[in-house]
Amino acid sequence: MIELYESQRAMRNMRKAAMQRGVVAVLDVGSSKIACLVLRFDGTDRLAEMDGVGSMAGQSGFRVIGAATTRSRGVRFGEINAMQETERAIRTAIQAAQKMAKIRVDHVIACFAGADPRSYGLDGSIELEGHVVTEQDVARVLSACDVPDFGPHREVLHAQPVNFALDHRSGLADPRGQMGQTLTTDMHMLTVDEAAVQNLAHCVKRCDLELAGIASSSYVSGMAALVEDEQELGAACIDMGGGATGLSIFMKKHMIYADTVRMGGDHVTGDISMGLQVPMATAERIKTFYGGVVATGMDDREMIELEGDTGDWEHDRRTVSRAELIGIMRPRVEEILEEVRARLDAAGFDHLPSQQIVLTGGGSQIPGLDGLASKILGQQVRLGRPMRVHGLPQAATGPGFASAVGMCLFATHPQDEWWDFDLPVERYPVRSLRRAVRWFRDNW
Repeated sequence: MIELYESQRAMRNMRKAAMQRGVVAVLDVGSSKIACLVLRFDGTDRLAEMDGVGSMAGQSGFRVIGAATTRSRGVRFGEINAMQETERAIRTAIQAAQKMAKIRVDHVIACFAGADPRSYGLDGSIELEGHVVTEQDVARVLSACDVPDFGPHREVLHAQPVNFALDHRSGLADPRGQMGQTLTTDMHMLTVDEAAVQNLAHCVKRCDLELAGIASSSYVSGMAALVEDEQELGAACIDMGGGATGLSIFMKKHMIYADTVRMGGDHVTGDISMGLQVPMATAERIKTFYGGVVATGMDDREMIELEGDTGDWEHDRRTVSRAELIGIMRPRVEEILEEVRARLDAAGFDHLPSQQIVLTGGGSQIPGLDGLASKILGQQVRLGRPMRVHGLPQAATGPGFASAVGMCLFATHPQDEWWDFDLPVERYPVRSLRRAVRWFRDNW
């Protein structure tokens, strides 16, 4: 990622070219699984009208023609920590999806969870030269936003205008063509740890693929799991993955806040493994078949056999009650939800007009989780599944695939971002300018 603005523009153009050729892959790099979907686009005129504000690809039709998942390796807390392992896992998933689709894929759009995301709300205002708002005016007002100094080793992952105001009229989705004197905008900017993005880009490159886009899992899973009314009125999406729990808040169909809690389903499995003294694979199986967070009187009598292969007969033939298992799982799940509540409170979620919360991701499938979450978070909570996409196999319609399905929507109907507009050269992102000045000073 040599330069934020230019590299994001280049990826957007690459994605456009790949979609015109008709096929692109989406890759969800998670801590517990790596999912790959291959999309095919029909119709060639879908990109004809794509200037400026509005979804870039219009309502283009696409179909999933290949899907594959593999167990994730080398990824912790949603970030790559063993490059070769992750490369092998990505190759496995891509090859299996290509085999199913019977077509070779060169371009992928990837999403990831961790990387310590931070949200910023920016605003900018300009006086209009003419009285009618043009594309250049939108670019000027976006470049007028005062970018905070978000520190070294951070990259901007998303920068989206969420609201425009013309004179005293606010809440405009697209101000172009309208008349007024003063144009104002509110922009949401999400920055992440630079190393995590660079590692992912490098890993995709090592797999002989071109990276045509990159997104935050919290954002794309919200796009897939929240219905249109929830995105419009205000809702939070909690994506409980294996190594990290993503959190995003939507309002007026735009993401206005995102964060990540560095705990997820794998931590619950680890607690079971230590508490019952069984291997991780056995703990995962027990969690999947018998797990829960609400104990009833029946659970004292329901016994679970722990089959081991240590060779110690007594140790291998133990049984535990389901109530004991729930006693191990519940504290960790409560801890994750308490952490999520702290982040929601910090974001001012309780000031939104609607406070619906949607749980999705693989970890959300623990029985009784929605009831516990509504107690801890103090709001209505529902379990969200990703919306249906043409050609998606039945196995990939569960909550664990919210990010992958969200990536399909992100690829085909992306929201406008900063780099979709030609910003005046003198107002390029502040960091780029500083870097250029430093380069001149050092080299001349």
